Amino acid sequence: MKPNRLTCVILLILTCVLFLQTGCEDEYAEPRELSPEWFDRFPEPVEWTTASATPKPSLKVARIAFEKVVHDFGVIGPETQNFCEFKFKNTGDGILKIEEVTKDCGCTPFELDKTEFAPGESGTLKVNYVTDTQLGPATKELTIHSNDIKNPEVILAVKATITATIDYEPKMLSLMLKSENAGCPPLTITSIDDRPFSISYIQSTNNCITADFDPSVESTRFELQPKVNMDTLETILNGTVEIGLTHPECKKISVAVRTKPRFTMTPRSLTIRNATPNTVITKKIRIINNYGEAFSFDTPKSKNGSITVLNTTVIPDRGYELDLQITPPAIEDTRKTFSEELSLDLSSGLQLNIPCYVFYSGATETPQENSETCTVCGPRIIDPKTGKVTYANPEAKNN
Repeated sequence: MKPNRLTCVILLILTCVLFLQTGCEDEYAEPRELSPEWFDRFPEPVEWTTASATPKPSLKVARIAFEKVVHDFGVIGPETQNFCEFKFKNTGDGILKIEEVTKDCGCTPFELDKTEFAPGESGTLKVNYVTDTQLGPATKELTIHSNDIKNPEVILAVKATITATIDYEPKMLSLMLKSENAGCPPLTITSIDDRPFSISYIQSTNNCITADFDPSVESTRFELQPKVNMDTLETILNGTVEIGLTHPECKKISVAVRTKPRFTMTPRSLTIRNATPNTVITKKIRIINNYGEAFSFDTPKSKNGSITVLNTTVIPDRGYELDLQITPPAIEDTRKTFSEELSLDLSSGLQLNIPCYVFYSGATETPQENSETCTVCGPRIIDPKTGKVTYANPEAKNN
């Protein structure tokens, strides 16, 4: 019985497989017809076309073109004004805009009427080159910044060879307070190129030095007899005498004035670094009379009370040496500095002031504002023939 049952099951399975196979063959053999509504479910096909490239309008640009970028004045005199022009044109088809004009030196002032130029329009940059007293070849530059994409920066240059046309002696007036008329020597002014000139004015620091002259007289050589105001001289000591000339290549000369001071203080000022509040520091200072004059002074006065004179030693026929005690006060912010001053009222009526600068630990030392002109090196002296630079004090270093 069992084998018959198994046989029946197998036959039943085979019958089902054959039936299914027959149905599939019929489906592929005769596909059914789809209704038009079936296609309505899908959107219309997109039509692809090749778009033609639309040409972009051409970009208008500015172009700056100079007739020249270098102007050579040739041989000219010191301390003279020399004018030149740099002409340019906008060769592009866009608006030219001058954004900025920069210069490497203040002695080349310029003038530009406007900053925008239409295509084909021209412009002019006017330059005034003011020479100094330094002799020899000189070049100054200006830079034109514009919206020219190809050439946004154009460097212009003015050149010259500065040659003296006027000579004068002495180059510096070395004066003494105890000498008559301060020992001022005659001052001679000579035309090197033999062109006659006249003197138009004479002025000096605090009107300390004057001289007689006739502005209507022309000559190739003048000798002046300077007159010194002794009282004014003692208050300024150093300065300049400026003499105006009508020479076409030299409009003025400047003569340095240096006077030997009545007193010299060594050091001229007191500087204390890395100080601690309320910690005593001792210093020495010498006061010397350069003319061998005897003098005395009242009790020194400390502006803020932080400097005390411990001892005074007499230097025979010369002056004094002071032993000082400095006590830096406590301040809120020790990153800052403390300034003090010691004053001495002399028997002659003069007053000597000794500045003191205290830099606490951690403070940043910065140069003092409104500092005096160095009296050690003195003014520079420039020989108009050679251009050599020296200093009023022969012991000073030529830095």
